[in-house]
Amino acid sequence: MGAPSGTDRFTTLGGLRAHYVQWGEPGRPTIVMLHGLRSYARTFEPLATRLADRYRVLALDARGRGDSEWDPRGEYYTGAYVRDLEEFADRLGLERFALLGHSMGGTTTYVYATRHPDRVSAAIVEDIGPGSSLSGAGADRIKREISSTPGEFASLDAARAYWRGVRPHISAEALESRIRHTLRPGTCGRWFWKFDLAGIAAARLDPDPARQVDLWPHVEGLRCPTLLIRGGSSDFLPAATAEAMVARNPRVRQLEIAGAGHYAHDDAPDTFHRAVAEFLDSHLTDSPEVPE
Repeated sequence: MGAPSGTDRFTTLGGLRAHYVQWGEPGRPTIVMLHGLRSYARTFEPLATRLADRYRVLALDARGRGDSEWDPRGEYYTGAYVRDLEEFADRLGLERFALLGHSMGGTTTYVYATRHPDRVSAAIVEDIGPGSSLSGAGADRIKREISSTPGEFASLDAARAYWRGVRPHISAEALESRIRHTLRPGTCGRWFWKFDLAGIAAARLDPDPARQVDLWPHVEGLRCPTLLIRGGSSDFLPAATAEAMVARNPRVRQLEIAGAGHYAHDDAPDTFHRAVAEFLDSHLTDSPEVPE
């Protein structure tokens, strides 16, 4: 049985050592959680702990992040993330499961769900839609942040100050989680990123156009119940885009969380957790998971 704080596990995906965390017991309906561009599996720990009494939750560190291996080829594109998820589901014997993805993880969710409609029972996407990563205020902001991200910090207090600067409304709990899971100690008291800043920055700031994904066909192609959660103050997913997504696919339902930004699961955790739990409870009661 997974511990309340989650059990760390490892596998191999795309030839790289991959880390994931499990909460809850095998045999229960399964939810796979996928984090965003500069995040990590345990960003979902408060939510996973809340769900662990009735679900099996699996949160994956994407390649190049957390405790997963960095990709020496710099394959930090949607195609690679989707292939990793395909291999992950096959390795763990996940015949049918729900997907929850934030930002970059949401893109993976859209694409995987339309490629494998027989395996995805329900989907939850947090604050990303067609065009979000390509243009607009949020996309420009993230590019500025990535291009100006320091490679190291003289102290943990300096790292805290950095995160407060780019996310001024971050809660104390979310900040300490981010400090704990995105940094590693170096020499002379300095701290370095646990994610592949150079490789991720190259893929985001100077992307290969051939690897860009148009999400509209995937949104329109969703065949599972889908909850789209938008932060009411988000600069990344415009309200008009969210409304268009609902209009184009009746399986998509939108929830806007007032006062939350791009990281709704951090900015309004109680509201976010309640919405996710209610949605999953209404759609996964008849979706048993195949044990490992």
